[in-house]
Amino acid sequence: MTKRVVLAYSGGLDTSVAVHWITHQWDAEVIALAVDVGQSTDDDWDTIRARAMAAGAIDALVVDARAEFATGYCLPALRANALYEGKYPLVSALSRPVIVKHLVATARSMKGDAVAHGCTGKGNDQVRFEVGTRALAPDLEVLAPVREWGFTREDSIDYAGEHGIPIKVRKDNPYSIDENLWGRAIECGAIEDPWAAPPEEPYTLTASATSAPRDPWELTIRFSEGIPVAVDDQELPLHELVGEVGRLVGSYGWGRIDMVENRRVGIKSREVYECPGALALIMAHADLESVTLERDLLREKARLEPRYAELVYDGLWFSPLRAALDAFVDATQAMVTGEVRLRLEPGRCYVVGRRAEKGLYDYELATYDAADQFRHQDAAGFVRLWGLGLETIARRQGPPA
Repeated sequence: MTKRVVLAYSGGLDTSVAVHWITHQWDAEVIALAVDVGQSTDDDWDTIRARAMAAGAIDALVVDARAEFATGYCLPALRANALYEGKYPLVSALSRPVIVKHLVATARSMKGDAVAHGCTGKGNDQVRFEVGTRALAPDLEVLAPVREWGFTREDSIDYAGEHGIPIKVRKDNPYSIDENLWGRAIECGAIEDPWAAPPEEPYTLTASATSAPRDPWELTIRFSEGIPVAVDDQELPLHELVGEVGRLVGSYGWGRIDMVENRRVGIKSREVYECPGALALIMAHADLESVTLERDLLREKARLEPRYAELVYDGLWFSPLRAALDAFVDATQAMVTGEVRLRLEPGRCYVVGRRAEKGLYDYELATYDAADQFRHQDAAGFVRLWGLGLETIARRQGPPA
């Protein structure tokens, strides 16, 4: 019996080849599903649908998931200040669960037997697609044609040419790029040498620092319960706000990441990202928390944030632990309301001001001028009790070596 397969379709080389290859090698009907998560493309979605049909798909669907992706996936990660290995804001990792959700929904509605992806055997995304699918629909088979066919990039281009698949790709373009509204991930080519400086060619969201405006600029981001709602008093839906912050910050040449990261499959990989909007919003959000969260709560949240990022990176979005951590993060955000002012300079973005109506910063307690209301006389007893244990050790056992 012929299978019906729902393929996560990007319109790029590998997934276009995959449509034809699955159809003819596995005798399956292919439904191509493209999910719009804010990626830029040289083609409109009608062109991408037509490409899938030309490659042999029996149907090609496009889902606009930009608002859903922003509020349901990017926002929880933002409120968790999630940065994998302290640097990477999970651009690709966050988009995979929303794509998986629509893959499974389409397979159900179109009576599919399996879903498929275009990931390689040594990347992280295969883990995210397959683990996510099995979490939502353990009965569905998950197919990975790229792991089977063993094509090089040149082989795939030749295959597309031989079978009349209308792709737009050059053999002399070595980069593999994944993009959504949270940023861009850039791999391959000269980037694979961790000693080599990343070339300027693949960057599109960030200017070089040398070509950035010389005059500084400031922007103010307003948050309501941990949710960014306005830029310079302009209220925007989140998926548009991320883009506007990214446009402003990126124009000053800030928002690039160059790192060697630890992939889930056990290898180290040199990765280059540009995420001006995501990084600026995480910076601003974390700074606002510094004045609105009590010390122990702030520290415990900071302790859990790397674990949250690891779960998302490792493809465990649909895990009970991630849901439980979200519940904790949600409980911390009730008072994270206020404004943060960012200053932009060539190659720089940093916080220069923050304010919150219910913030815990009290001027009369913090100041050293005449308005000081701190009871200094209380400090002597506090300090003596705080150090009493160490004092006792020194008297009874001697000071430490």
